[in-house]
Amino acid sequence: MANVYLNKNREQRVLSGHPWVFRSDIGEVQGDHVPGGVVRVLSARHKFLGMAVYNPQSQISLRMLSRRDESINSAWIHARVKRAIDYRRHFADLKSCRLIFAESDGLPAVIADAFGDVIVLQVLCLGMERFKQDIVDALVEELHPMGIWERSDVPVRELEGMEQVTGLLYGEVPDKIEMVENGVHFWVDVKEGQKTGFFLDQKENRAAIAPFVKDARVLDCFTHTGSFALHAGHFGAKEVIGVDISDFACECATENARLNGLENTVRFECANAFDYLRAAQDAHEQFDVVILDPPAFTKTRSAVEGALRGYKEINLRGMKLVRDGGFLVTCSCSQHVTPDLFHQMILDAQKDARVQLRQIEWRTQGKDHPILPASPETQYLKCAIYQVFKG
Repeated sequence: MANVYLNKNREQRVLSGHPWVFRSDIGEVQGDHVPGGVVRVLSARHKFLGMAVYNPQSQISLRMLSRRDESINSAWIHARVKRAIDYRRHFADLKSCRLIFAESDGLPAVIADAFGDVIVLQVLCLGMERFKQDIVDALVEELHPMGIWERSDVPVRELEGMEQVTGLLYGEVPDKIEMVENGVHFWVDVKEGQKTGFFLDQKENRAAIAPFVKDARVLDCFTHTGSFALHAGHFGAKEVIGVDISDFACECATENARLNGLENTVRFECANAFDYLRAAQDAHEQFDVVILDPPAFTKTRSAVEGALRGYKEINLRGMKLVRDGGFLVTCSCSQHVTPDLFHQMILDAQKDARVQLRQIEWRTQGKDHPILPASPETQYLKCAIYQVFKG
């Protein structure tokens, strides 16, 4: 097994618990190694730091696996998968849950989501690709799914020297799976839907709107397949309008409304949410609750300023559409828009909207997406609930 030595004084991030080492931090590699293989990581002074998978082609060259000098094999992988699932057994419905959240579960670049009796797996780094069958075997042994489908169709794999791939890994997987989240039923398209087919990270945040939507008129912008909108209907809203730019997403959302018997309460409009918010404001529309859950407006640090302008626009208009005493639910999944930046954007929008906000909740991703304090990258979701006062 090869030893990888870091440059002088570059071990502090590893010692603090961060799971990544960049290529520029590596000084010397001694011993035989293959791309994606397991290596021992040491400081420039030869202090042992841990075990990692090593890919010299990737900007993130080392992904830490263990702080102990131990064998990384199929038994080790199985133990990590079991640890991840056992954690979720404390609180989660294992048929509607993120089972593995990459570095946060000690399995870097590995994502596993459960939808009903099907598991969707993503493996996004070369080192863990070598253990993919071990991960599949462990998931089967622990959960006995009907099938496991791979959705490793993510461009980041190409940075690791791998092709994007999808396909069946185990058992049988139908084109659509019915999943229940917080009592709401959804059809999930794991083969063609966005990412793994459904966004599980907002599950607890969707449940949190229940006290505010009963008998309410609700607007849900960027609704995608209707998740927040259908929760509002399920929790007793009298009228819900969901808006999304995708015809296909609105068709799926309408089908989900029928699945829940909510087609007379929840309706969907295919429109650009920015344009819809502007038109609704011009028409002096008012809602009891406005929900803003847009896709990431930026995936790079360089575009954060433009992203904040977009967030400010939709939040300013959203605040103006909320009746006096109503509620705004606003979210951002942009990793590079930090909680502090998001909070400051809200303050700026409040000032320009000439409203007063009262914070009810400040939330993040659900417990099945745990956060490593040493790795800010593992916390990306912001979800805030505000009461809006005018005059």
